[in-house]
Amino acid sequence: MSLQPDDTSPKGHAAQPRGWLRVVIVVPLALAFVAAAVGFIDFLSQLRGVETDPPHNADGIVVLTGGSSRVSDAMELLAAGYGKRLLISGVHPTNDANDISRSVPDSQGLMRCCVDLDRSAVNTRSNAAETRRWAHERGFKSLIVVTSNYHMPRAIVELSHAMPDITLIPFAVVGDKWRDEPWWTSGGTFRLLLSEYAKYVAAEMRVRLADLGLDLTFDLAEPPAAPHRPATAQANKD
Repeated sequence: MSLQPDDTSPKGHAAQPRGWLRVVIVVPLALAFVAAAVGFIDFLSQLRGVETDPPHNADGIVVLTGGSSRVSDAMELLAAGYGKRLLISGVHPTNDANDISRSVPDSQGLMRCCVDLDRSAVNTRSNAAETRRWAHERGFKSLIVVTSNYHMPRAIVELSHAMPDITLIPFAVVGDKWRDEPWWTSGGTFRLLLSEYAKYVAAEMRVRLADLGLDLTFDLAEPPAAPHRPATAQANKD
């Protein structure tokens, strides 16, 4: 006659904690995965697939450097009269107005009269800090924000937190690769989106904690607190 295992045996008692341990570990991980997947889908829903003109003019225009055609698109908006002045935020310290003029045809006149260069910003958070200073010094109450479509959600989080008193109008730049190739068929684009989504979530969490009075981060790359006026394009030609 075969003997059935006895749950009251020491082995049976040992198996029960292990089963609960698996539940305690697996269930939160599964919920976290589902939440991350839902959040990623919501993030993707914010990304525009085509470029559309701003619905109306603004006091100024700010372009965050780092992606192809961002600056040229911002210059076109300035030339079309969508804003009075343009701030190019995040310009490399070794670049000057001549470098930008060469990369953007027929821009010399605008560069001399209506463009400011910010060389202090090194990331999206410091982009927001420098843009706030520039906008407040000039008394601007509305800005058109130019950056890549995948970067726009995080940029708006940082900019709206830095200057809640200023109306932001997104102008999402859509690259040729995004138009020509679905993101899910390109490993490089998929990795870029995952990375940007992680940064977006981190920015959202930091901003929400900051709103509660909990500033848990300190960025050594942030610009100094003392206000200063970004150099104009004309001054930077020298």
